[in-house]
Amino acid sequence: MLENYMEISKEVKAAIEGKKPVVALESTIISHGMPYPKNVETALEVEEIIRSMGAIPATIAILNGKIKVGLSHDEIEYLGKAKDVYKVSRRDLPFIIAKGLNGATTVASTMIISKLAGIKVFVTGGIGGVHRGAEKSFDISADLQELAHTDVAVVCAGAKSILDLGLTLEYLETFGVPVVGYKTDEFPAFFTRKSGYGVDYRVDSEEELAKAIKTKWDLGLNGGIVVANPIPEEYEMDKSAIDKAIEEVLKEAEEKGIKGKKVTPFLLSRVKDKTGGDSLESNIKLVYNNAKVGANLAIELSKL
Repeated sequence: MLENYMEISKEVKAAIEGKKPVVALESTIISHGMPYPKNVETALEVEEIIRSMGAIPATIAILNGKIKVGLSHDEIEYLGKAKDVYKVSRRDLPFIIAKGLNGATTVASTMIISKLAGIKVFVTGGIGGVHRGAEKSFDISADLQELAHTDVAVVCAGAKSILDLGLTLEYLETFGVPVVGYKTDEFPAFFTRKSGYGVDYRVDSEEELAKAIKTKWDLGLNGGIVVANPIPEEYEMDKSAIDKAIEEVLKEAEEKGIKGKKVTPFLLSRVKDKTGGDSLESNIKLVYNNAKVGANLAIELSKL
């Protein structure tokens, strides 16, 4: 039944069947997260890093209504340039597939597809979360509900600092999602290593992390795990500068009435403009760093 909707590349399929380490990658970062050609260069480099560490990358997207797990260079190039690519979360999947359209997968939909394909580790930049002012707007990313239900470990640099990080962590706690700091006691805020909020647990090796993840799922405790891996120190941004840029851009978004799934791409793009491109550079470096941890985690999990 599933093969009617999903196509797994030969390389990824062989790795999954052979219980080899595989790392899932989303495609929203390609279509909606960065400008061309940086988006394509970054996506290919992330795949390269994962390969060099000894794992197999599986970039996920929807092309002509078919879920693709493991994209070719040409397909990544297409996603980086095309204008007709929808941003696809859980609610969008059936419609984009049924209509035969193209879609770039968010954290939530990449998690769903990873689980369907049998991939346990997924690397992204930052997770979505509770938006500022959510007590009025109820704007909460679908990523958080996916983390509550779907058995995939998500390696990220925390949540984007455009969000309300305190409420995001409260929400994850309510749904029993462990937030684990990789070599850190503090939840990272995407562009910066510190947010002022703690993590539930700290781990100092991928081996220790893999054991805890396996134990969670062995006990039938469904749902994901947030592996919060801070941006490397040399690439982090000045906290006051990034906070100022974010405050200005949030005000701009409110004035322009930008809502829903358009908010994050708008905010990231405007923050990039305001920081003279520095935020984009930081964004790229933190994804590379997450790819290394994700590859090592997938390797450790495959040993268990």
